[in-house]
Amino acid sequence: MTLKIHIDGSAPPYEQVRAQISEQARSGALPVGYRLPTVRGLAESLGLAANTVAKAYRALEADGVIETRGRNGTFVAAAGSAAEREAAAAAAHYAERVHRLGLSESEGLAAIREALRAAYRE
Repeated sequence: MTLKIHIDGSAPPYEQVRAQISEQARSGALPVGYRLPTVRGLAESLGLAANTVAKAYRALEADGVIETRGRNGTFVAAAGSAAEREAAAAAAHYAERVHRLGLSESEGLAAIREALRAAYRE
C-alpha cells in the first residue's frame, strides 16, 4: 500500500488517506481481505497524528470500504459490491422522491447531474 500525503494540498490529510485507500480498494490494488496497517503504524509512516488516520479509517468503515475485526485488525472489505448496492438504494430513494414531488424525469436527471458535478469538483 502506497500513500502520498500533500500537507500543502487543498484536501485535509485525513481525506487524502481516505480517498487513496478507497481508490486502491476499488481498483484492486488493495485486494479484498488485505490487512491494513494499524492506525498508529500508518500514522507514524505518514508523519500524521493517529487521530487523523483514525478519522480516515472511520470514514472508510462507514463507506463499507474497510472492516475492523476487533483485535485481529482492519481489512479491505468487498467494497465494490457494497458501494454499488448503497448507490442503487440511494438512487431508488431519490427517484421515488422526485416522482412524489411531481418533477419530470428530465428535471430529476438535471438535478442529480448538478449534484454530481458539485460533489466531484471538491
